[in-house]
Amino acid sequence: MTDDDVSSATKPNKRVLPASIEDEQGPLTVDGEMPQKRFYRSRAHCNPLAHNDAFDYPTDGPDHIDWKAHFTTEDDENNKEGPNVLDIGCGFGGLTVALAKLLPKDEYRILGLEIRAKVTEYVRLRIAALRKESNNQQYTNCSVMRSNTMKFMPNLFRKSSLKKVFFCFPDPHFKRKNHPRRIVSERLLSEYAYFLKPTVGRLYCITDVEDLHNWHMEKCRAHPLFRELSKEEMEKDVCVEAMKCETEEGKKVLRAEAQMFYGVFERVRNEEAFVDDEVDFWDEGQLGVISKG
Repeated sequence: MTDDDVSSATKPNKRVLPASIEDEQGPLTVDGEMPQKRFYRSRAHCNPLAHNDAFDYPTDGPDHIDWKAHFTTEDDENNKEGPNVLDIGCGFGGLTVALAKLLPKDEYRILGLEIRAKVTEYVRLRIAALRKESNNQQYTNCSVMRSNTMKFMPNLFRKSSLKKVFFCFPDPHFKRKNHPRRIVSERLLSEYAYFLKPTVGRLYCITDVEDLHNWHMEKCRAHPLFRELSKEEMEKDVCVEAMKCETEEGKKVLRAEAQMFYGVFERVRNEEAFVDDEVDFWDEGQLGVISKG
């Protein structure tokens, strides 16, 4: 063995970086190039109720958001309207980009919402690369935004403006003290109902945790503004198969041949929700409710 061989053998292996990484101070991925997921790994979940992070949002309401920066369409009016499909907690954007091709481009605008900065940047670069590959003929109807939807949805979206909202494999928050962090709750369902268009809007929930699925079903079934879709109705909805197969977590569950649990709920009209005067959704003492007796 020569001295050069000994020298090279004792040196640690140097990681070879992709060509898109100029240096330690340069961009990790150049816009238009497909990002590599290994450079954008982040903690799987975070606390949505924490106050240790900052988010940009319009304080004067959703009418002041420039959606043209997110969607590219020939119809400027559609740009002004903003998204009508939300993939909340979109992760690495598998479902977001799949829905962009699955749903009619001239009717649906899909926005992935993600709370983690690095993951949001990955999805942004992924969409930019897909648009470049298709010469801007595809994926112009999808985008991503970093936000905390448990806090800022009223700042971002108008009443009855959404047609579909997806919650795919959310954080289970197993500990009882952390249940207020769950993305589906009585309070948040009322908020989602405000943004979903009656008789059109649908709320999709899927998880591989049966306890969390039972929580979703209990909360959604109890809410007067949502109607559970039958098995036959769900089979006719192409989005149900997409949320099972296109998300990164869904693909992991399929590879492991594990179970998935899901449900779909439709937003009903307000007058349909409160036809029975004897049924009170709120308990006595909540929001000023007083017993009739």
